[in-house]
Order: sequence, then structure tokens, then C-alpha cells
Amino acid sequence: MMKILMIVLIVLLILYLFFIAPRMFGKPDRSKLFGVHYAHRGLFDNHSAAPENSLAAFRLAVENGYGIELDVQLSKDNIPVVFHDATLKRMCGVDGHVWDYTLEELQQMKLAASDETIPTFAEVLDTIAGKVPLIIEYKLDRVQTKVCELGNELLNAYVEKYHGVYCIESFHPLAVMWYRKNRPDIIRGQLSEEFWKNNEQKGQYYLILLAFLVTNVVSRPDFISYRHSDYKNLSRQLCKALGALSVAYTIKSVEDYEKVKNQFDLFIFDSCRL
Repeated sequence: MMKILMIVLIVLLILYLFFIAPRMFGKPDRSKLFGVHYAHRGLFDNHSAAPENSLAAFRLAVENGYGIELDVQLSKDNIPVVFHDATLKRMCGVDGHVWDYTLEELQQMKLAASDETIPTFAEVLDTIAGKVPLIIEYKLDRVQTKVCELGNELLNAYVEKYHGVYCIESFHPLAVMWYRKNRPDIIRGQLSEEFWKNNEQKGQYYLILLAFLVTNVVSRPDFISYRHSDYKNLSRQLCKALGALSVAYTIKSVEDYEKVKNQFDLFIFDSCRL
């Protein structure tokens, strides 16, 4: 009986490792992502003239030599724009979702207390002009991958024009799967955290699969971007041991950085300077 139990446990362990494993073969060159820390939504201050995900915040990040993490989603007329939240209330004081408005309507709105407006992804890429590496997060609050298709078209032109370095990531495995199928040459990452610690997501039990990276079986990411305070997560640690890059988000103080600097390879930060 003990022997059978041991065999079952070994088989389950092998299955677990198979499900959470990152891409093992044919990995793109990841070296160009190193050497910088990544400014979360640009080098921003929402009480300044350079709020998050604004052209001003991206210019400041470039001027200070930081890489940039940014967010991409679609307007009502299917134009990729750079904006984090699904809803406009926090940053623009407007009701509704980003996808409820056309680009023309979105660009009438001001970001926080500034004169900055919601930029298009194309405008952001032109502003950064390949000067620093990018971590591009696709937002799939609506379950569709058209944003990946349209974002990829812009990124092709970006690389051709500026030779810009970038990778992509998403919380939604469908976006990472899209890149696995359509652009295997691009470095792709799975975003995650221990969701049960977030009051807004308690009770959404399917997120446990994502927290323990079981969805890697369909997306085979090159890196895992994990909430830095959850660095002890077993699946995250095993993915790193299996060769995945490990990215920390979002570092908000030098003290936080010092606590986890040996646990991750790359760091996304805001509210401080690293």
C-alpha cells in the first residue's frame, strides 16, 4: 500500500511540474531586458504634470534611463490605447469603460490633475523610440485577443523603425497563448499573485489555478511576473528553478527592494527610485 501511495505521489508531482513549467526549448534571447529597472506606467506622479501611463511619464522614464512597464487595451473603435484600469473613473473622473468610448472621445479626457490625455499605443512607441526596453501588459478585461493582434502590428513597425526591445505579459493566459501561437519569437510572461489576499478577488476560486501557475501548460511563458510580497509562492519558485525569468511587481520602496532583490531577476517599481 505504501509503495502504491509513493508512486501516486511521484506521478502527481511530475504532473504538477509539467503543468507549471515555463518554455523549455527555443527561448528567445532575454539578455537585452537586463541592466535596467522598469518604471511602472512610466516615471509618474498622479499629483503632477506626469500622471501614470502618460506621454510625460514615459519621457521622464527615458530621460532617467529606466525601462518602462505599460498597459494596452482597445478603445470602442479598436484603437490600442495605453491605460491601466478597465474603468475611467479613477484617472479621468468619467463613468464607463475604456471600450465604451472612441479614441476621439477618450482623448478629450484629462489624466488625473494634469493636462495629459490618454495616449495611443502608437504615440507611446514613437515617444519612447526604442531608447529603453519595454514590458507591455495586455489588458483582457474583455475576453478577446484582438488587442494582441493590433498591438503586434504596431510593435512590428516599432522594431523595424527603432529596433526597440520589448516583451509582453498579461494576467490572462489567452494573451500569452496568442503570443505562443502567433509570435513564438517574442518573450512572453504570465502575471500572477496570491489572489486570495486581495479582498476584491476573494471567492473567485478559479484564480487559484492562476496563482499556482497551472495555466502555464497552455501558454508556456518565458517569465513569471509576480507580486513581490508573494515571493515565497511555491510555483513561482519552481518556475524560476526550471529556467523562467522572475519579475517582481510593484516595488514601492527601497526597503521592499532590499527584501526581495535576491528572489527576482527584474524589477518593476513606482513611488520610489531604484
